[in-house]
Amino acid sequence: MAAKRPQPGRKGAPASPRRTQPMRKPVSGTPAWVVPTAVVGALAVIIAAFLVYRYYTTPLPPKPLAPDTTLTVISTLAGVPAARSDTVGQGSADNRIKPVSGATLTGSSGKPEVFYLGAEYCPYCAAQRWPLILAMSRFGTFSGLHTTSSSSTDVFPNTPTFTFHGATYTSQYLDFRAVETEDRAGNALETPTSQDQALVRQYDSSGSIPFVDFGNRYAFAGAMYSPDLLAGMSWQAVADAAAQSGSPQEAAIVGSANLMTAAVCRMTADQPSTVCASPAIQALEKKLG
Repeated sequence: MAAKRPQPGRKGAPASPRRTQPMRKPVSGTPAWVVPTAVVGALAVIIAAFLVYRYYTTPLPPKPLAPDTTLTVISTLAGVPAARSDTVGQGSADNRIKPVSGATLTGSSGKPEVFYLGAEYCPYCAAQRWPLILAMSRFGTFSGLHTTSSSSTDVFPNTPTFTFHGATYTSQYLDFRAVETEDRAGNALETPTSQDQALVRQYDSSGSIPFVDFGNRYAFAGAMYSPDLLAGMSWQAVADAAAQSGSPQEAAIVGSANLMTAAVCRMTADQPSTVCASPAIQALEKKLG
């Protein structure tokens, strides 16, 4: 499950040739404006019906949360107990992580880097940010995360999520860098560097987002579960469900986070041990290869 990175659009079709035949005279003295007016009236009714339909069927985007409320949501998400994480294991997550080879990817501080490429409009990115934030919160701390939602006009409209745009991350074990290429309306937001683009071309031949690289040891593209699982939920409801034992959101979000945690533990030589020594994480590390 992934979204294709936008490609340049094609030019429109050439305009239709102008008619050169003379207009026929109205039949039986009927005024020439009668038929066109009837057509215009019918079109007006159709257009009005379409607009009413769109008004009632297109969901409105939720209003982003205030900063203090956002912190509460993140705290709830990051506070999933380690015992619950061990019980979940991989859960219902689709393991998309594959080993890759290349020079070690390091960040600005010289530590191994986790690199993320996505876009705010993308519903698959929206779904995958939840477990990515949970996994990364086990190794460090985010600041400046803001709530948002995926596009209202794409599949799985208005999937609740966060954006990495403007956020920072600190950790003694690794660096994290994110590029959100477009906002939820499809406007340009951040531009990948030439090195980023080369990295993506090398490990993401499908051209899909989200894309995540773990220090050039592992990488994956797409979402590990369907965004439909978050449909119609508030941010707090998603965080609460992820922390609820036996919920489908726990199985998907915590399971996905555990897979990414195992990949990060391989980057950090199993540090910190409080995270990486977990039986579930150790089992998933072996599964990653």
